[in-house]
Amino acid sequence: MTEKLKTANDQSSTPSNAFPQGKNVIAVASGKGGVGKTWFSVTLSHALARQGKKVLLFDGDLGLANVDVQLGLMAKRDLNDVIRGRLSLDKVVQRYESGEFDIIAGRSGQASLSALPSQRLAMLRDQLLDLAKSYDVVIIDLGAGVDRTVRMMSASAVRSLLVTTDEPTSLTDAYAYIKLGAAAGMSKRVSIVANQAPNALEGEKTYRTLLKACENFLRLTPPLAGIVRHDPRVKDSIRAQTPILTTLAKYGSSARC
Repeated sequence: MTEKLKTANDQSSTPSNAFPQGKNVIAVASGKGGVGKTWFSVTLSHALARQGKKVLLFDGDLGLANVDVQLGLMAKRDLNDVIRGRLSLDKVVQRYESGEFDIIAGRSGQASLSALPSQRLAMLRDQLLDLAKSYDVVIIDLGAGVDRTVRMMSASAVRSLLVTTDEPTSLTDAYAYIKLGAAAGMSKRVSIVANQAPNALEGEKTYRTLLKACENFLRLTPPLAGIVRHDPRVKDSIRAQTPILTTLAKYGSSARC
């Protein structure tokens, strides 16, 4: 799965003039919640760090942030400090030593973060793009849905990985994300991740269902980034607030992607 991501810059389209863009920034999105988007963001960050990359995981799920919760961290500083003007973005970076990557935590339950004025949101985006220059890869864990905040942060990425499952609501909302992205000129930057698939064949089926809708109604052909198979150990790792790659290492096996 991570091998395909190495060529993200080569596969990306020319960015829209409306938004600045980070050449090493990857956004992880989903049409709806509960599809494993944050888990995927954490796992991708961990996998890239294990390849020797300097990685920053930015919790862009403003208002419903939980990256720090999944990692069992108690963030002393978070995005709220930046938005309130108390600290610059680089001052709220926290090291996740076990995974050897950095994170910027959000503030869960803070409604004001999810309804930021455009000017403040643009300021936050610009600080992130400036900070990205110090990293090999920056992963933005976007909020679920297709609201203004998600669209602006997604537009700043060279590539968006859209996580979906075979549930009809997940596929419908994923289609909505692609449709709105196409209207903003970002259609060529979206790739699909079929998550929680029972097997490779079912994962391919999930992708084909979404692909058919995109081809028929949008005249778009978003590529498949990868299939992540269902593994019962994922729930165990989330409960233990430990990345799945750490859990699998204890089992002496590798992730099935």
